[in-house]
Amino acid sequence: MTPFSDPSDPRPPLPEWVQEAYQILRDAADDPQSEFTYEEAYALLEEADTFSAEHSDSEYAIDRLLSRGYLYEANGTLHVTATTLE
Repeated sequence: MTPFSDPSDPRPPLPEWVQEAYQILRDAADDPQSEFTYEEAYALLEEADTFSAEHSDSEYAIDRLLSRGYLYEANGTLHVTATTLE
């Protein structure tokens, strides 16, 4: 089971492209202490063909990941929650 398909969660699953955003950010986080500014996170996502250069897709994905706990914010920076997909 992936963290995106928890049957006990009554909310609909995250769209695949938001899950892809998590993977991109998770892969870029080289250790548990990694942090990103919002602009760095947007830039990482916009390097992928899935996300627009206007930030709207990136902002939405980051907002969804924050609201679900896959990312967290501390002192104005983003951190990837330590979650495995296996």
